[in-house]
Amino acid sequence: MRKAKPKKRQVLPDPVFGDVKVTKFVNHLMYDGKKNTAFEIFYTALESVKAKMPNEEKSALEIWKAALDNITPQVEVKSRRVGGATFQVPTEIRPDRKESISMKNLIIFARKRGGKTMSDKLSAEIIDAFNNQGGAFKRKEDMHRMAEANRAFAHFRF
Repeated sequence: MRKAKPKKRQVLPDPVFGDVKVTKFVNHLMYDGKKNTAFEIFYTALESVKAKMPNEEKSALEIWKAALDNITPQVEVKSRRVGGATFQVPTEIRPDRKESISMKNLIIFARKRGGKTMSDKLSAEIIDAFNNQGGAFKRKEDMHRMAEANRAFAHFRF
């Protein structure tokens, strides 16, 4: 779009926790408009997180939020063409994009995991992210490493 900025859609809070972040996560998790199924998967995953971590004083929702914070990248590299050469330029990430990237990474790596159900896979990935390990955390570390390696090209930022 050249002129008008697209309108931001209003996301409604979820029915159980009353949290907009949960609904955004479920929207990423959802396939084929099956939102109830996605909510079911998410809530089951949180219950199993609580069951797997009984000695933790935080609630399952707080564990999930902490896991998201642990896998949220701060910088990313963007390709920028300067004089026939392509440089990987490190750039800061907007807050809404940070949130989206972390949610998508958590879901992608949960889907890749071995396990019976999606809720089992998701709960395992949440626990790993909470403990600063797992695929999603590794992706964040790789993004930061790439940005650090290409810091010399930061002056090409646009």
